[in-house]
Amino acid sequence: MREILVSIYLFYVKLWFSIFKLFPLKNKTVFVSSFGDNIDFVRRNVIEKTEHRTVILHIPGTKGNFKTGKRIRVISFDMLRMPISYIVGIYHLATSRFVFLDNYYGFLSVTSFKKDVTCVQLWHANGAIKRFGLKDPLIKFRTKRAYRRFRSVYSRFDRIVVGSHEMANIFKLAFNINDDVILKTGIPRTDIFFDYTEQEKIKGMLQNKYPIIKQKKVILYAPTFRAHQLKRHSIKLNIKKLYEELKDDYVFMLRLHPAIMNRYKNNYPDFIIDVSDYPDVNHLLFVTDILITDYSSIPFEYALLEKPMIFYPYDLEEYKVTSGLWKDYEELVPGPIAYNTNELMDIIKDNNKDLSRIKEFSKLWNKYNDGNSTDRLIAYLYHEKKF
Repeated sequence: MREILVSIYLFYVKLWFSIFKLFPLKNKTVFVSSFGDNIDFVRRNVIEKTEHRTVILHIPGTKGNFKTGKRIRVISFDMLRMPISYIVGIYHLATSRFVFLDNYYGFLSVTSFKKDVTCVQLWHANGAIKRFGLKDPLIKFRTKRAYRRFRSVYSRFDRIVVGSHEMANIFKLAFNINDDVILKTGIPRTDIFFDYTEQEKIKGMLQNKYPIIKQKKVILYAPTFRAHQLKRHSIKLNIKKLYEELKDDYVFMLRLHPAIMNRYKNNYPDFIIDVSDYPDVNHLLFVTDILITDYSSIPFEYALLEKPMIFYPYDLEEYKVTSGLWKDYEELVPGPIAYNTNELMDIIKDNNKDLSRIKEFSKLWNKYNDGNSTDRLIAYLYHEKKF
């Protein structure tokens, strides 16, 4: 039944795309946005440094506050709720010279762009611990038709932007692509990690929003999602014990993955700040003193700040089977590992935090991220300047 519904949807997209493909291309750039951050950096640069009009196809639930304005049009890209708007979005996809994406989109399997169109994947992760794409262990449960669709989507990417050689290798495996697709200009959203004036503004804004972080150190706990916990998520920590042991010196920011549907019930508002709905996770990193995570891609950018990280993969053996890892977990992560609340607290209280592994980790995974990634990307794509 799922495949039948997908086929009907794709027939609808293909029909309209084929019609609009008869129209001439225009000096226009389309962004298909799920995560918003990379899209926002590139969108602003396109407006500033090119003559292109821009169109943002806004996926429901997208982060970022995009508004229609001069040379910017924002369109809700939701076929079920706004079918006319969706058709308009397909028109823009078929008539734009550049198409930027930040996620996997099934409709690409039936959108064969003209040869003068460049489709650029601005993937939402700077690095990867868990497997995805064609190397996702769950792909073996999908139909042959679905597998062909995945391959077709990945074949649409003319360029995939990376911040490191390591991530380039992962994309080649995950999307079955060649070296000539990889664009080593760096990840646009990492530019802010080199803009210290902007960072100070953001810190001040967050301190005004959450005054308690002025007096205490900040721990940010940002676990990734588990497929079986999307609707009913539970925090696998003894929050009461953390509160009793750490409340005098720390505040505990909690950021659940965007895919999680239920909100966290906060019984310790003087200790826990739920920042799951805060639009830009990088902002939170600037006020974070210790990051706790598991299989998320957050450490790859947090490493640029050269601050402590703790890894809490409480279900590591299970996760290896259900989601898969690109490398051995203990060798990949650049910080101490805890498997229960007591171990986690011991590491937090240990003041001897060696940052040398984090620095080496950052050199490896942020090789092309130097504060000029967006400029380099625009210069290469729009002005044909080599680097």
